[in-house]
Amino acid sequence: MSEPHFNRIALIGIGLIGSSLARVIRAKNLADTIAIATRSEATLKRAEALKLGDSYATSAAEAVRDADLVIVSVPVGASEAVAKEIAGALAPGAIVTDVGSTKASVITQMQPHMPKHVHFVPGHPIAGTEHSGPDAGFATLFAGRWCILTPPPDTDPEAVEKLTRFWEACGSHVDQMDPGHHDMVLAIVSHLPHLIAYNIVGTAEHLEAVSETEVIKYSASGFRDFTRLAASDPTMWRDVCLHNREAILEMLGRFTEDLHALQRAVRFGDGKMLFDLFTRTRDIRRNIIEAGQETAAPDFGRPHEGD
Repeated sequence: MSEPHFNRIALIGIGLIGSSLARVIRAKNLADTIAIATRSEATLKRAEALKLGDSYATSAAEAVRDADLVIVSVPVGASEAVAKEIAGALAPGAIVTDVGSTKASVITQMQPHMPKHVHFVPGHPIAGTEHSGPDAGFATLFAGRWCILTPPPDTDPEAVEKLTRFWEACGSHVDQMDPGHHDMVLAIVSHLPHLIAYNIVGTAEHLEAVSETEVIKYSASGFRDFTRLAASDPTMWRDVCLHNREAILEMLGRFTEDLHALQRAVRFGDGKMLFDLFTRTRDIRRNIIEAGQETAAPDFGRPHEGD
């Protein structure tokens, strides 16, 4: 099957995901023209300096004119504002999608403003790093990763198919999911781990500040790896928490129950419970590696002295 080609792709937001899209679109020749829009003049100038697009604007409405694919890559809390801004400028037949980590909220925010002559197909590429901004992107970000589409009922199947082939051309595996189910799954595999990381790093920072324990100086690999998650974009993760509240609270509740059980095992010296838990969870790590979502290289493949 040939790779899909668009006349004009509008990228609204040019952070890690948007700039990675710009690079892979160029590398795979998926569009004749790439139009970039972002509200920040400084970010826009940086994107232009990096030659990520063909046109640059602080107006999202200007960028989407004549675009046959529009990809909204903004913090999920800004989704409705963007939808309102671009609604009147969208071309007939255009596909409008997004990359937000919460889907029910994005649909609630954007769908009421989408004109009937466009195809709204929400999406979420499950790919990222702890870095942000136009310099952070790279063309292979989506290679071997999953992209989940959550099209509303009665969405044109041809539009969904073309968007599917677009993400496959970017290197992704593509799946479809109910928005609520997506939000529950992402709450446990992404949102909760980030919240735990932020909390652990915050606790360590507080301990360092009040007791001079040299937490930072002697950080072992476990704490160090939590700091990678905790270095992620604060605006994005604030919005994720606010817009996937119910699913996150459900997973936090389950996590808290399991944490209490672990606390009891440590307190009462239940070695069997600890060993069984650690054995089961190690198997999960192996399964993730076998699924191609992580490398088996020691220490995440980090270089070491003498390598």
